Amino acid sequence: MKTDSIFYRLFQEFPSIFFELIGEPPQEANAYQFSSVEVKQTAFRIDGVFLPTQKRDIPLYFVEVQFQSDSEIYARLIAEICLYLRQNQPSNDWRAVVIYPTRGIDTADIKHYREFFTSQRVSRIYLDQLGEAVSLPISLATVKLVIENEKTAIKQARELIDRTQQQISSPQQQQQLLQLIETILVYKFSTMSRKEIEEMFGLSDLKQTRVYQEALTEGRQEGRQEGEQEGTRQQKFRTVPLLLRLGLSVEDVARELELTVEEVQQAAQQ
Repeated sequence: MKTDSIFYRLFQEFPSIFFELIGEPPQEANAYQFSSVEVKQTAFRIDGVFLPTQKRDIPLYFVEVQFQSDSEIYARLIAEICLYLRQNQPSNDWRAVVIYPTRGIDTADIKHYREFFTSQRVSRIYLDQLGEAVSLPISLATVKLVIENEKTAIKQARELIDRTQQQISSPQQQQQLLQLIETILVYKFSTMSRKEIEEMFGLSDLKQTRVYQEALTEGRQEGRQEGEQEGTRQQKFRTVPLLLRLGLSVEDVARELELTVEEVQQAAQQ
């Protein structure tokens, strides 16, 4: 799994994390919708954009996740943003945030774009400078887990799992966070199967929880009920993202909802 895909999922499910990263109140996320944006008639795609959903004088945020050195990152980012502004003519002001694992990856020259940085219209975040995971909020500690080496990731993941179970009161949010932690672990320990990771970190027992089982049962029931009516697949499609977030593989969801793998993949992208 690509690193930017992890962050795309993270910001979709927990948009408040982005605002915590940039030092804004997490409640600001309630005024935004996060999505990926393709600039028409070009090969440009912006990793993510937080678009205001309310008529407020708040900026839209362009987000770029950069985990490899790229000497053209700022030239490309500014060009993408300017084309987006030309094509969409948003009334709101804008800001851009580039997320790096470490400062050492940030090697591009800002000479031609220094005014954007001086004004803080474009800002940079280095995940290794967030602080010690134990002192961070669970949300930011989860982000930092992405850059931990395998040795420290094991310890950090176990601590995060314990903190999530103890401190997050909402069963649904707790389950989502645990599944996100599991996804990051699958990314980091690519030689291990998901089942091995579940057993290693004690996650297999969590899939027997009431929230998980009720969500799975609900998906099956809704799918079957819709199967008896016209437009049978629409309700099944709406259930797909929930089951994927709860840890089922694409193949499992297809089997449980009686869809094809291609239909599940299509529903997950909507």
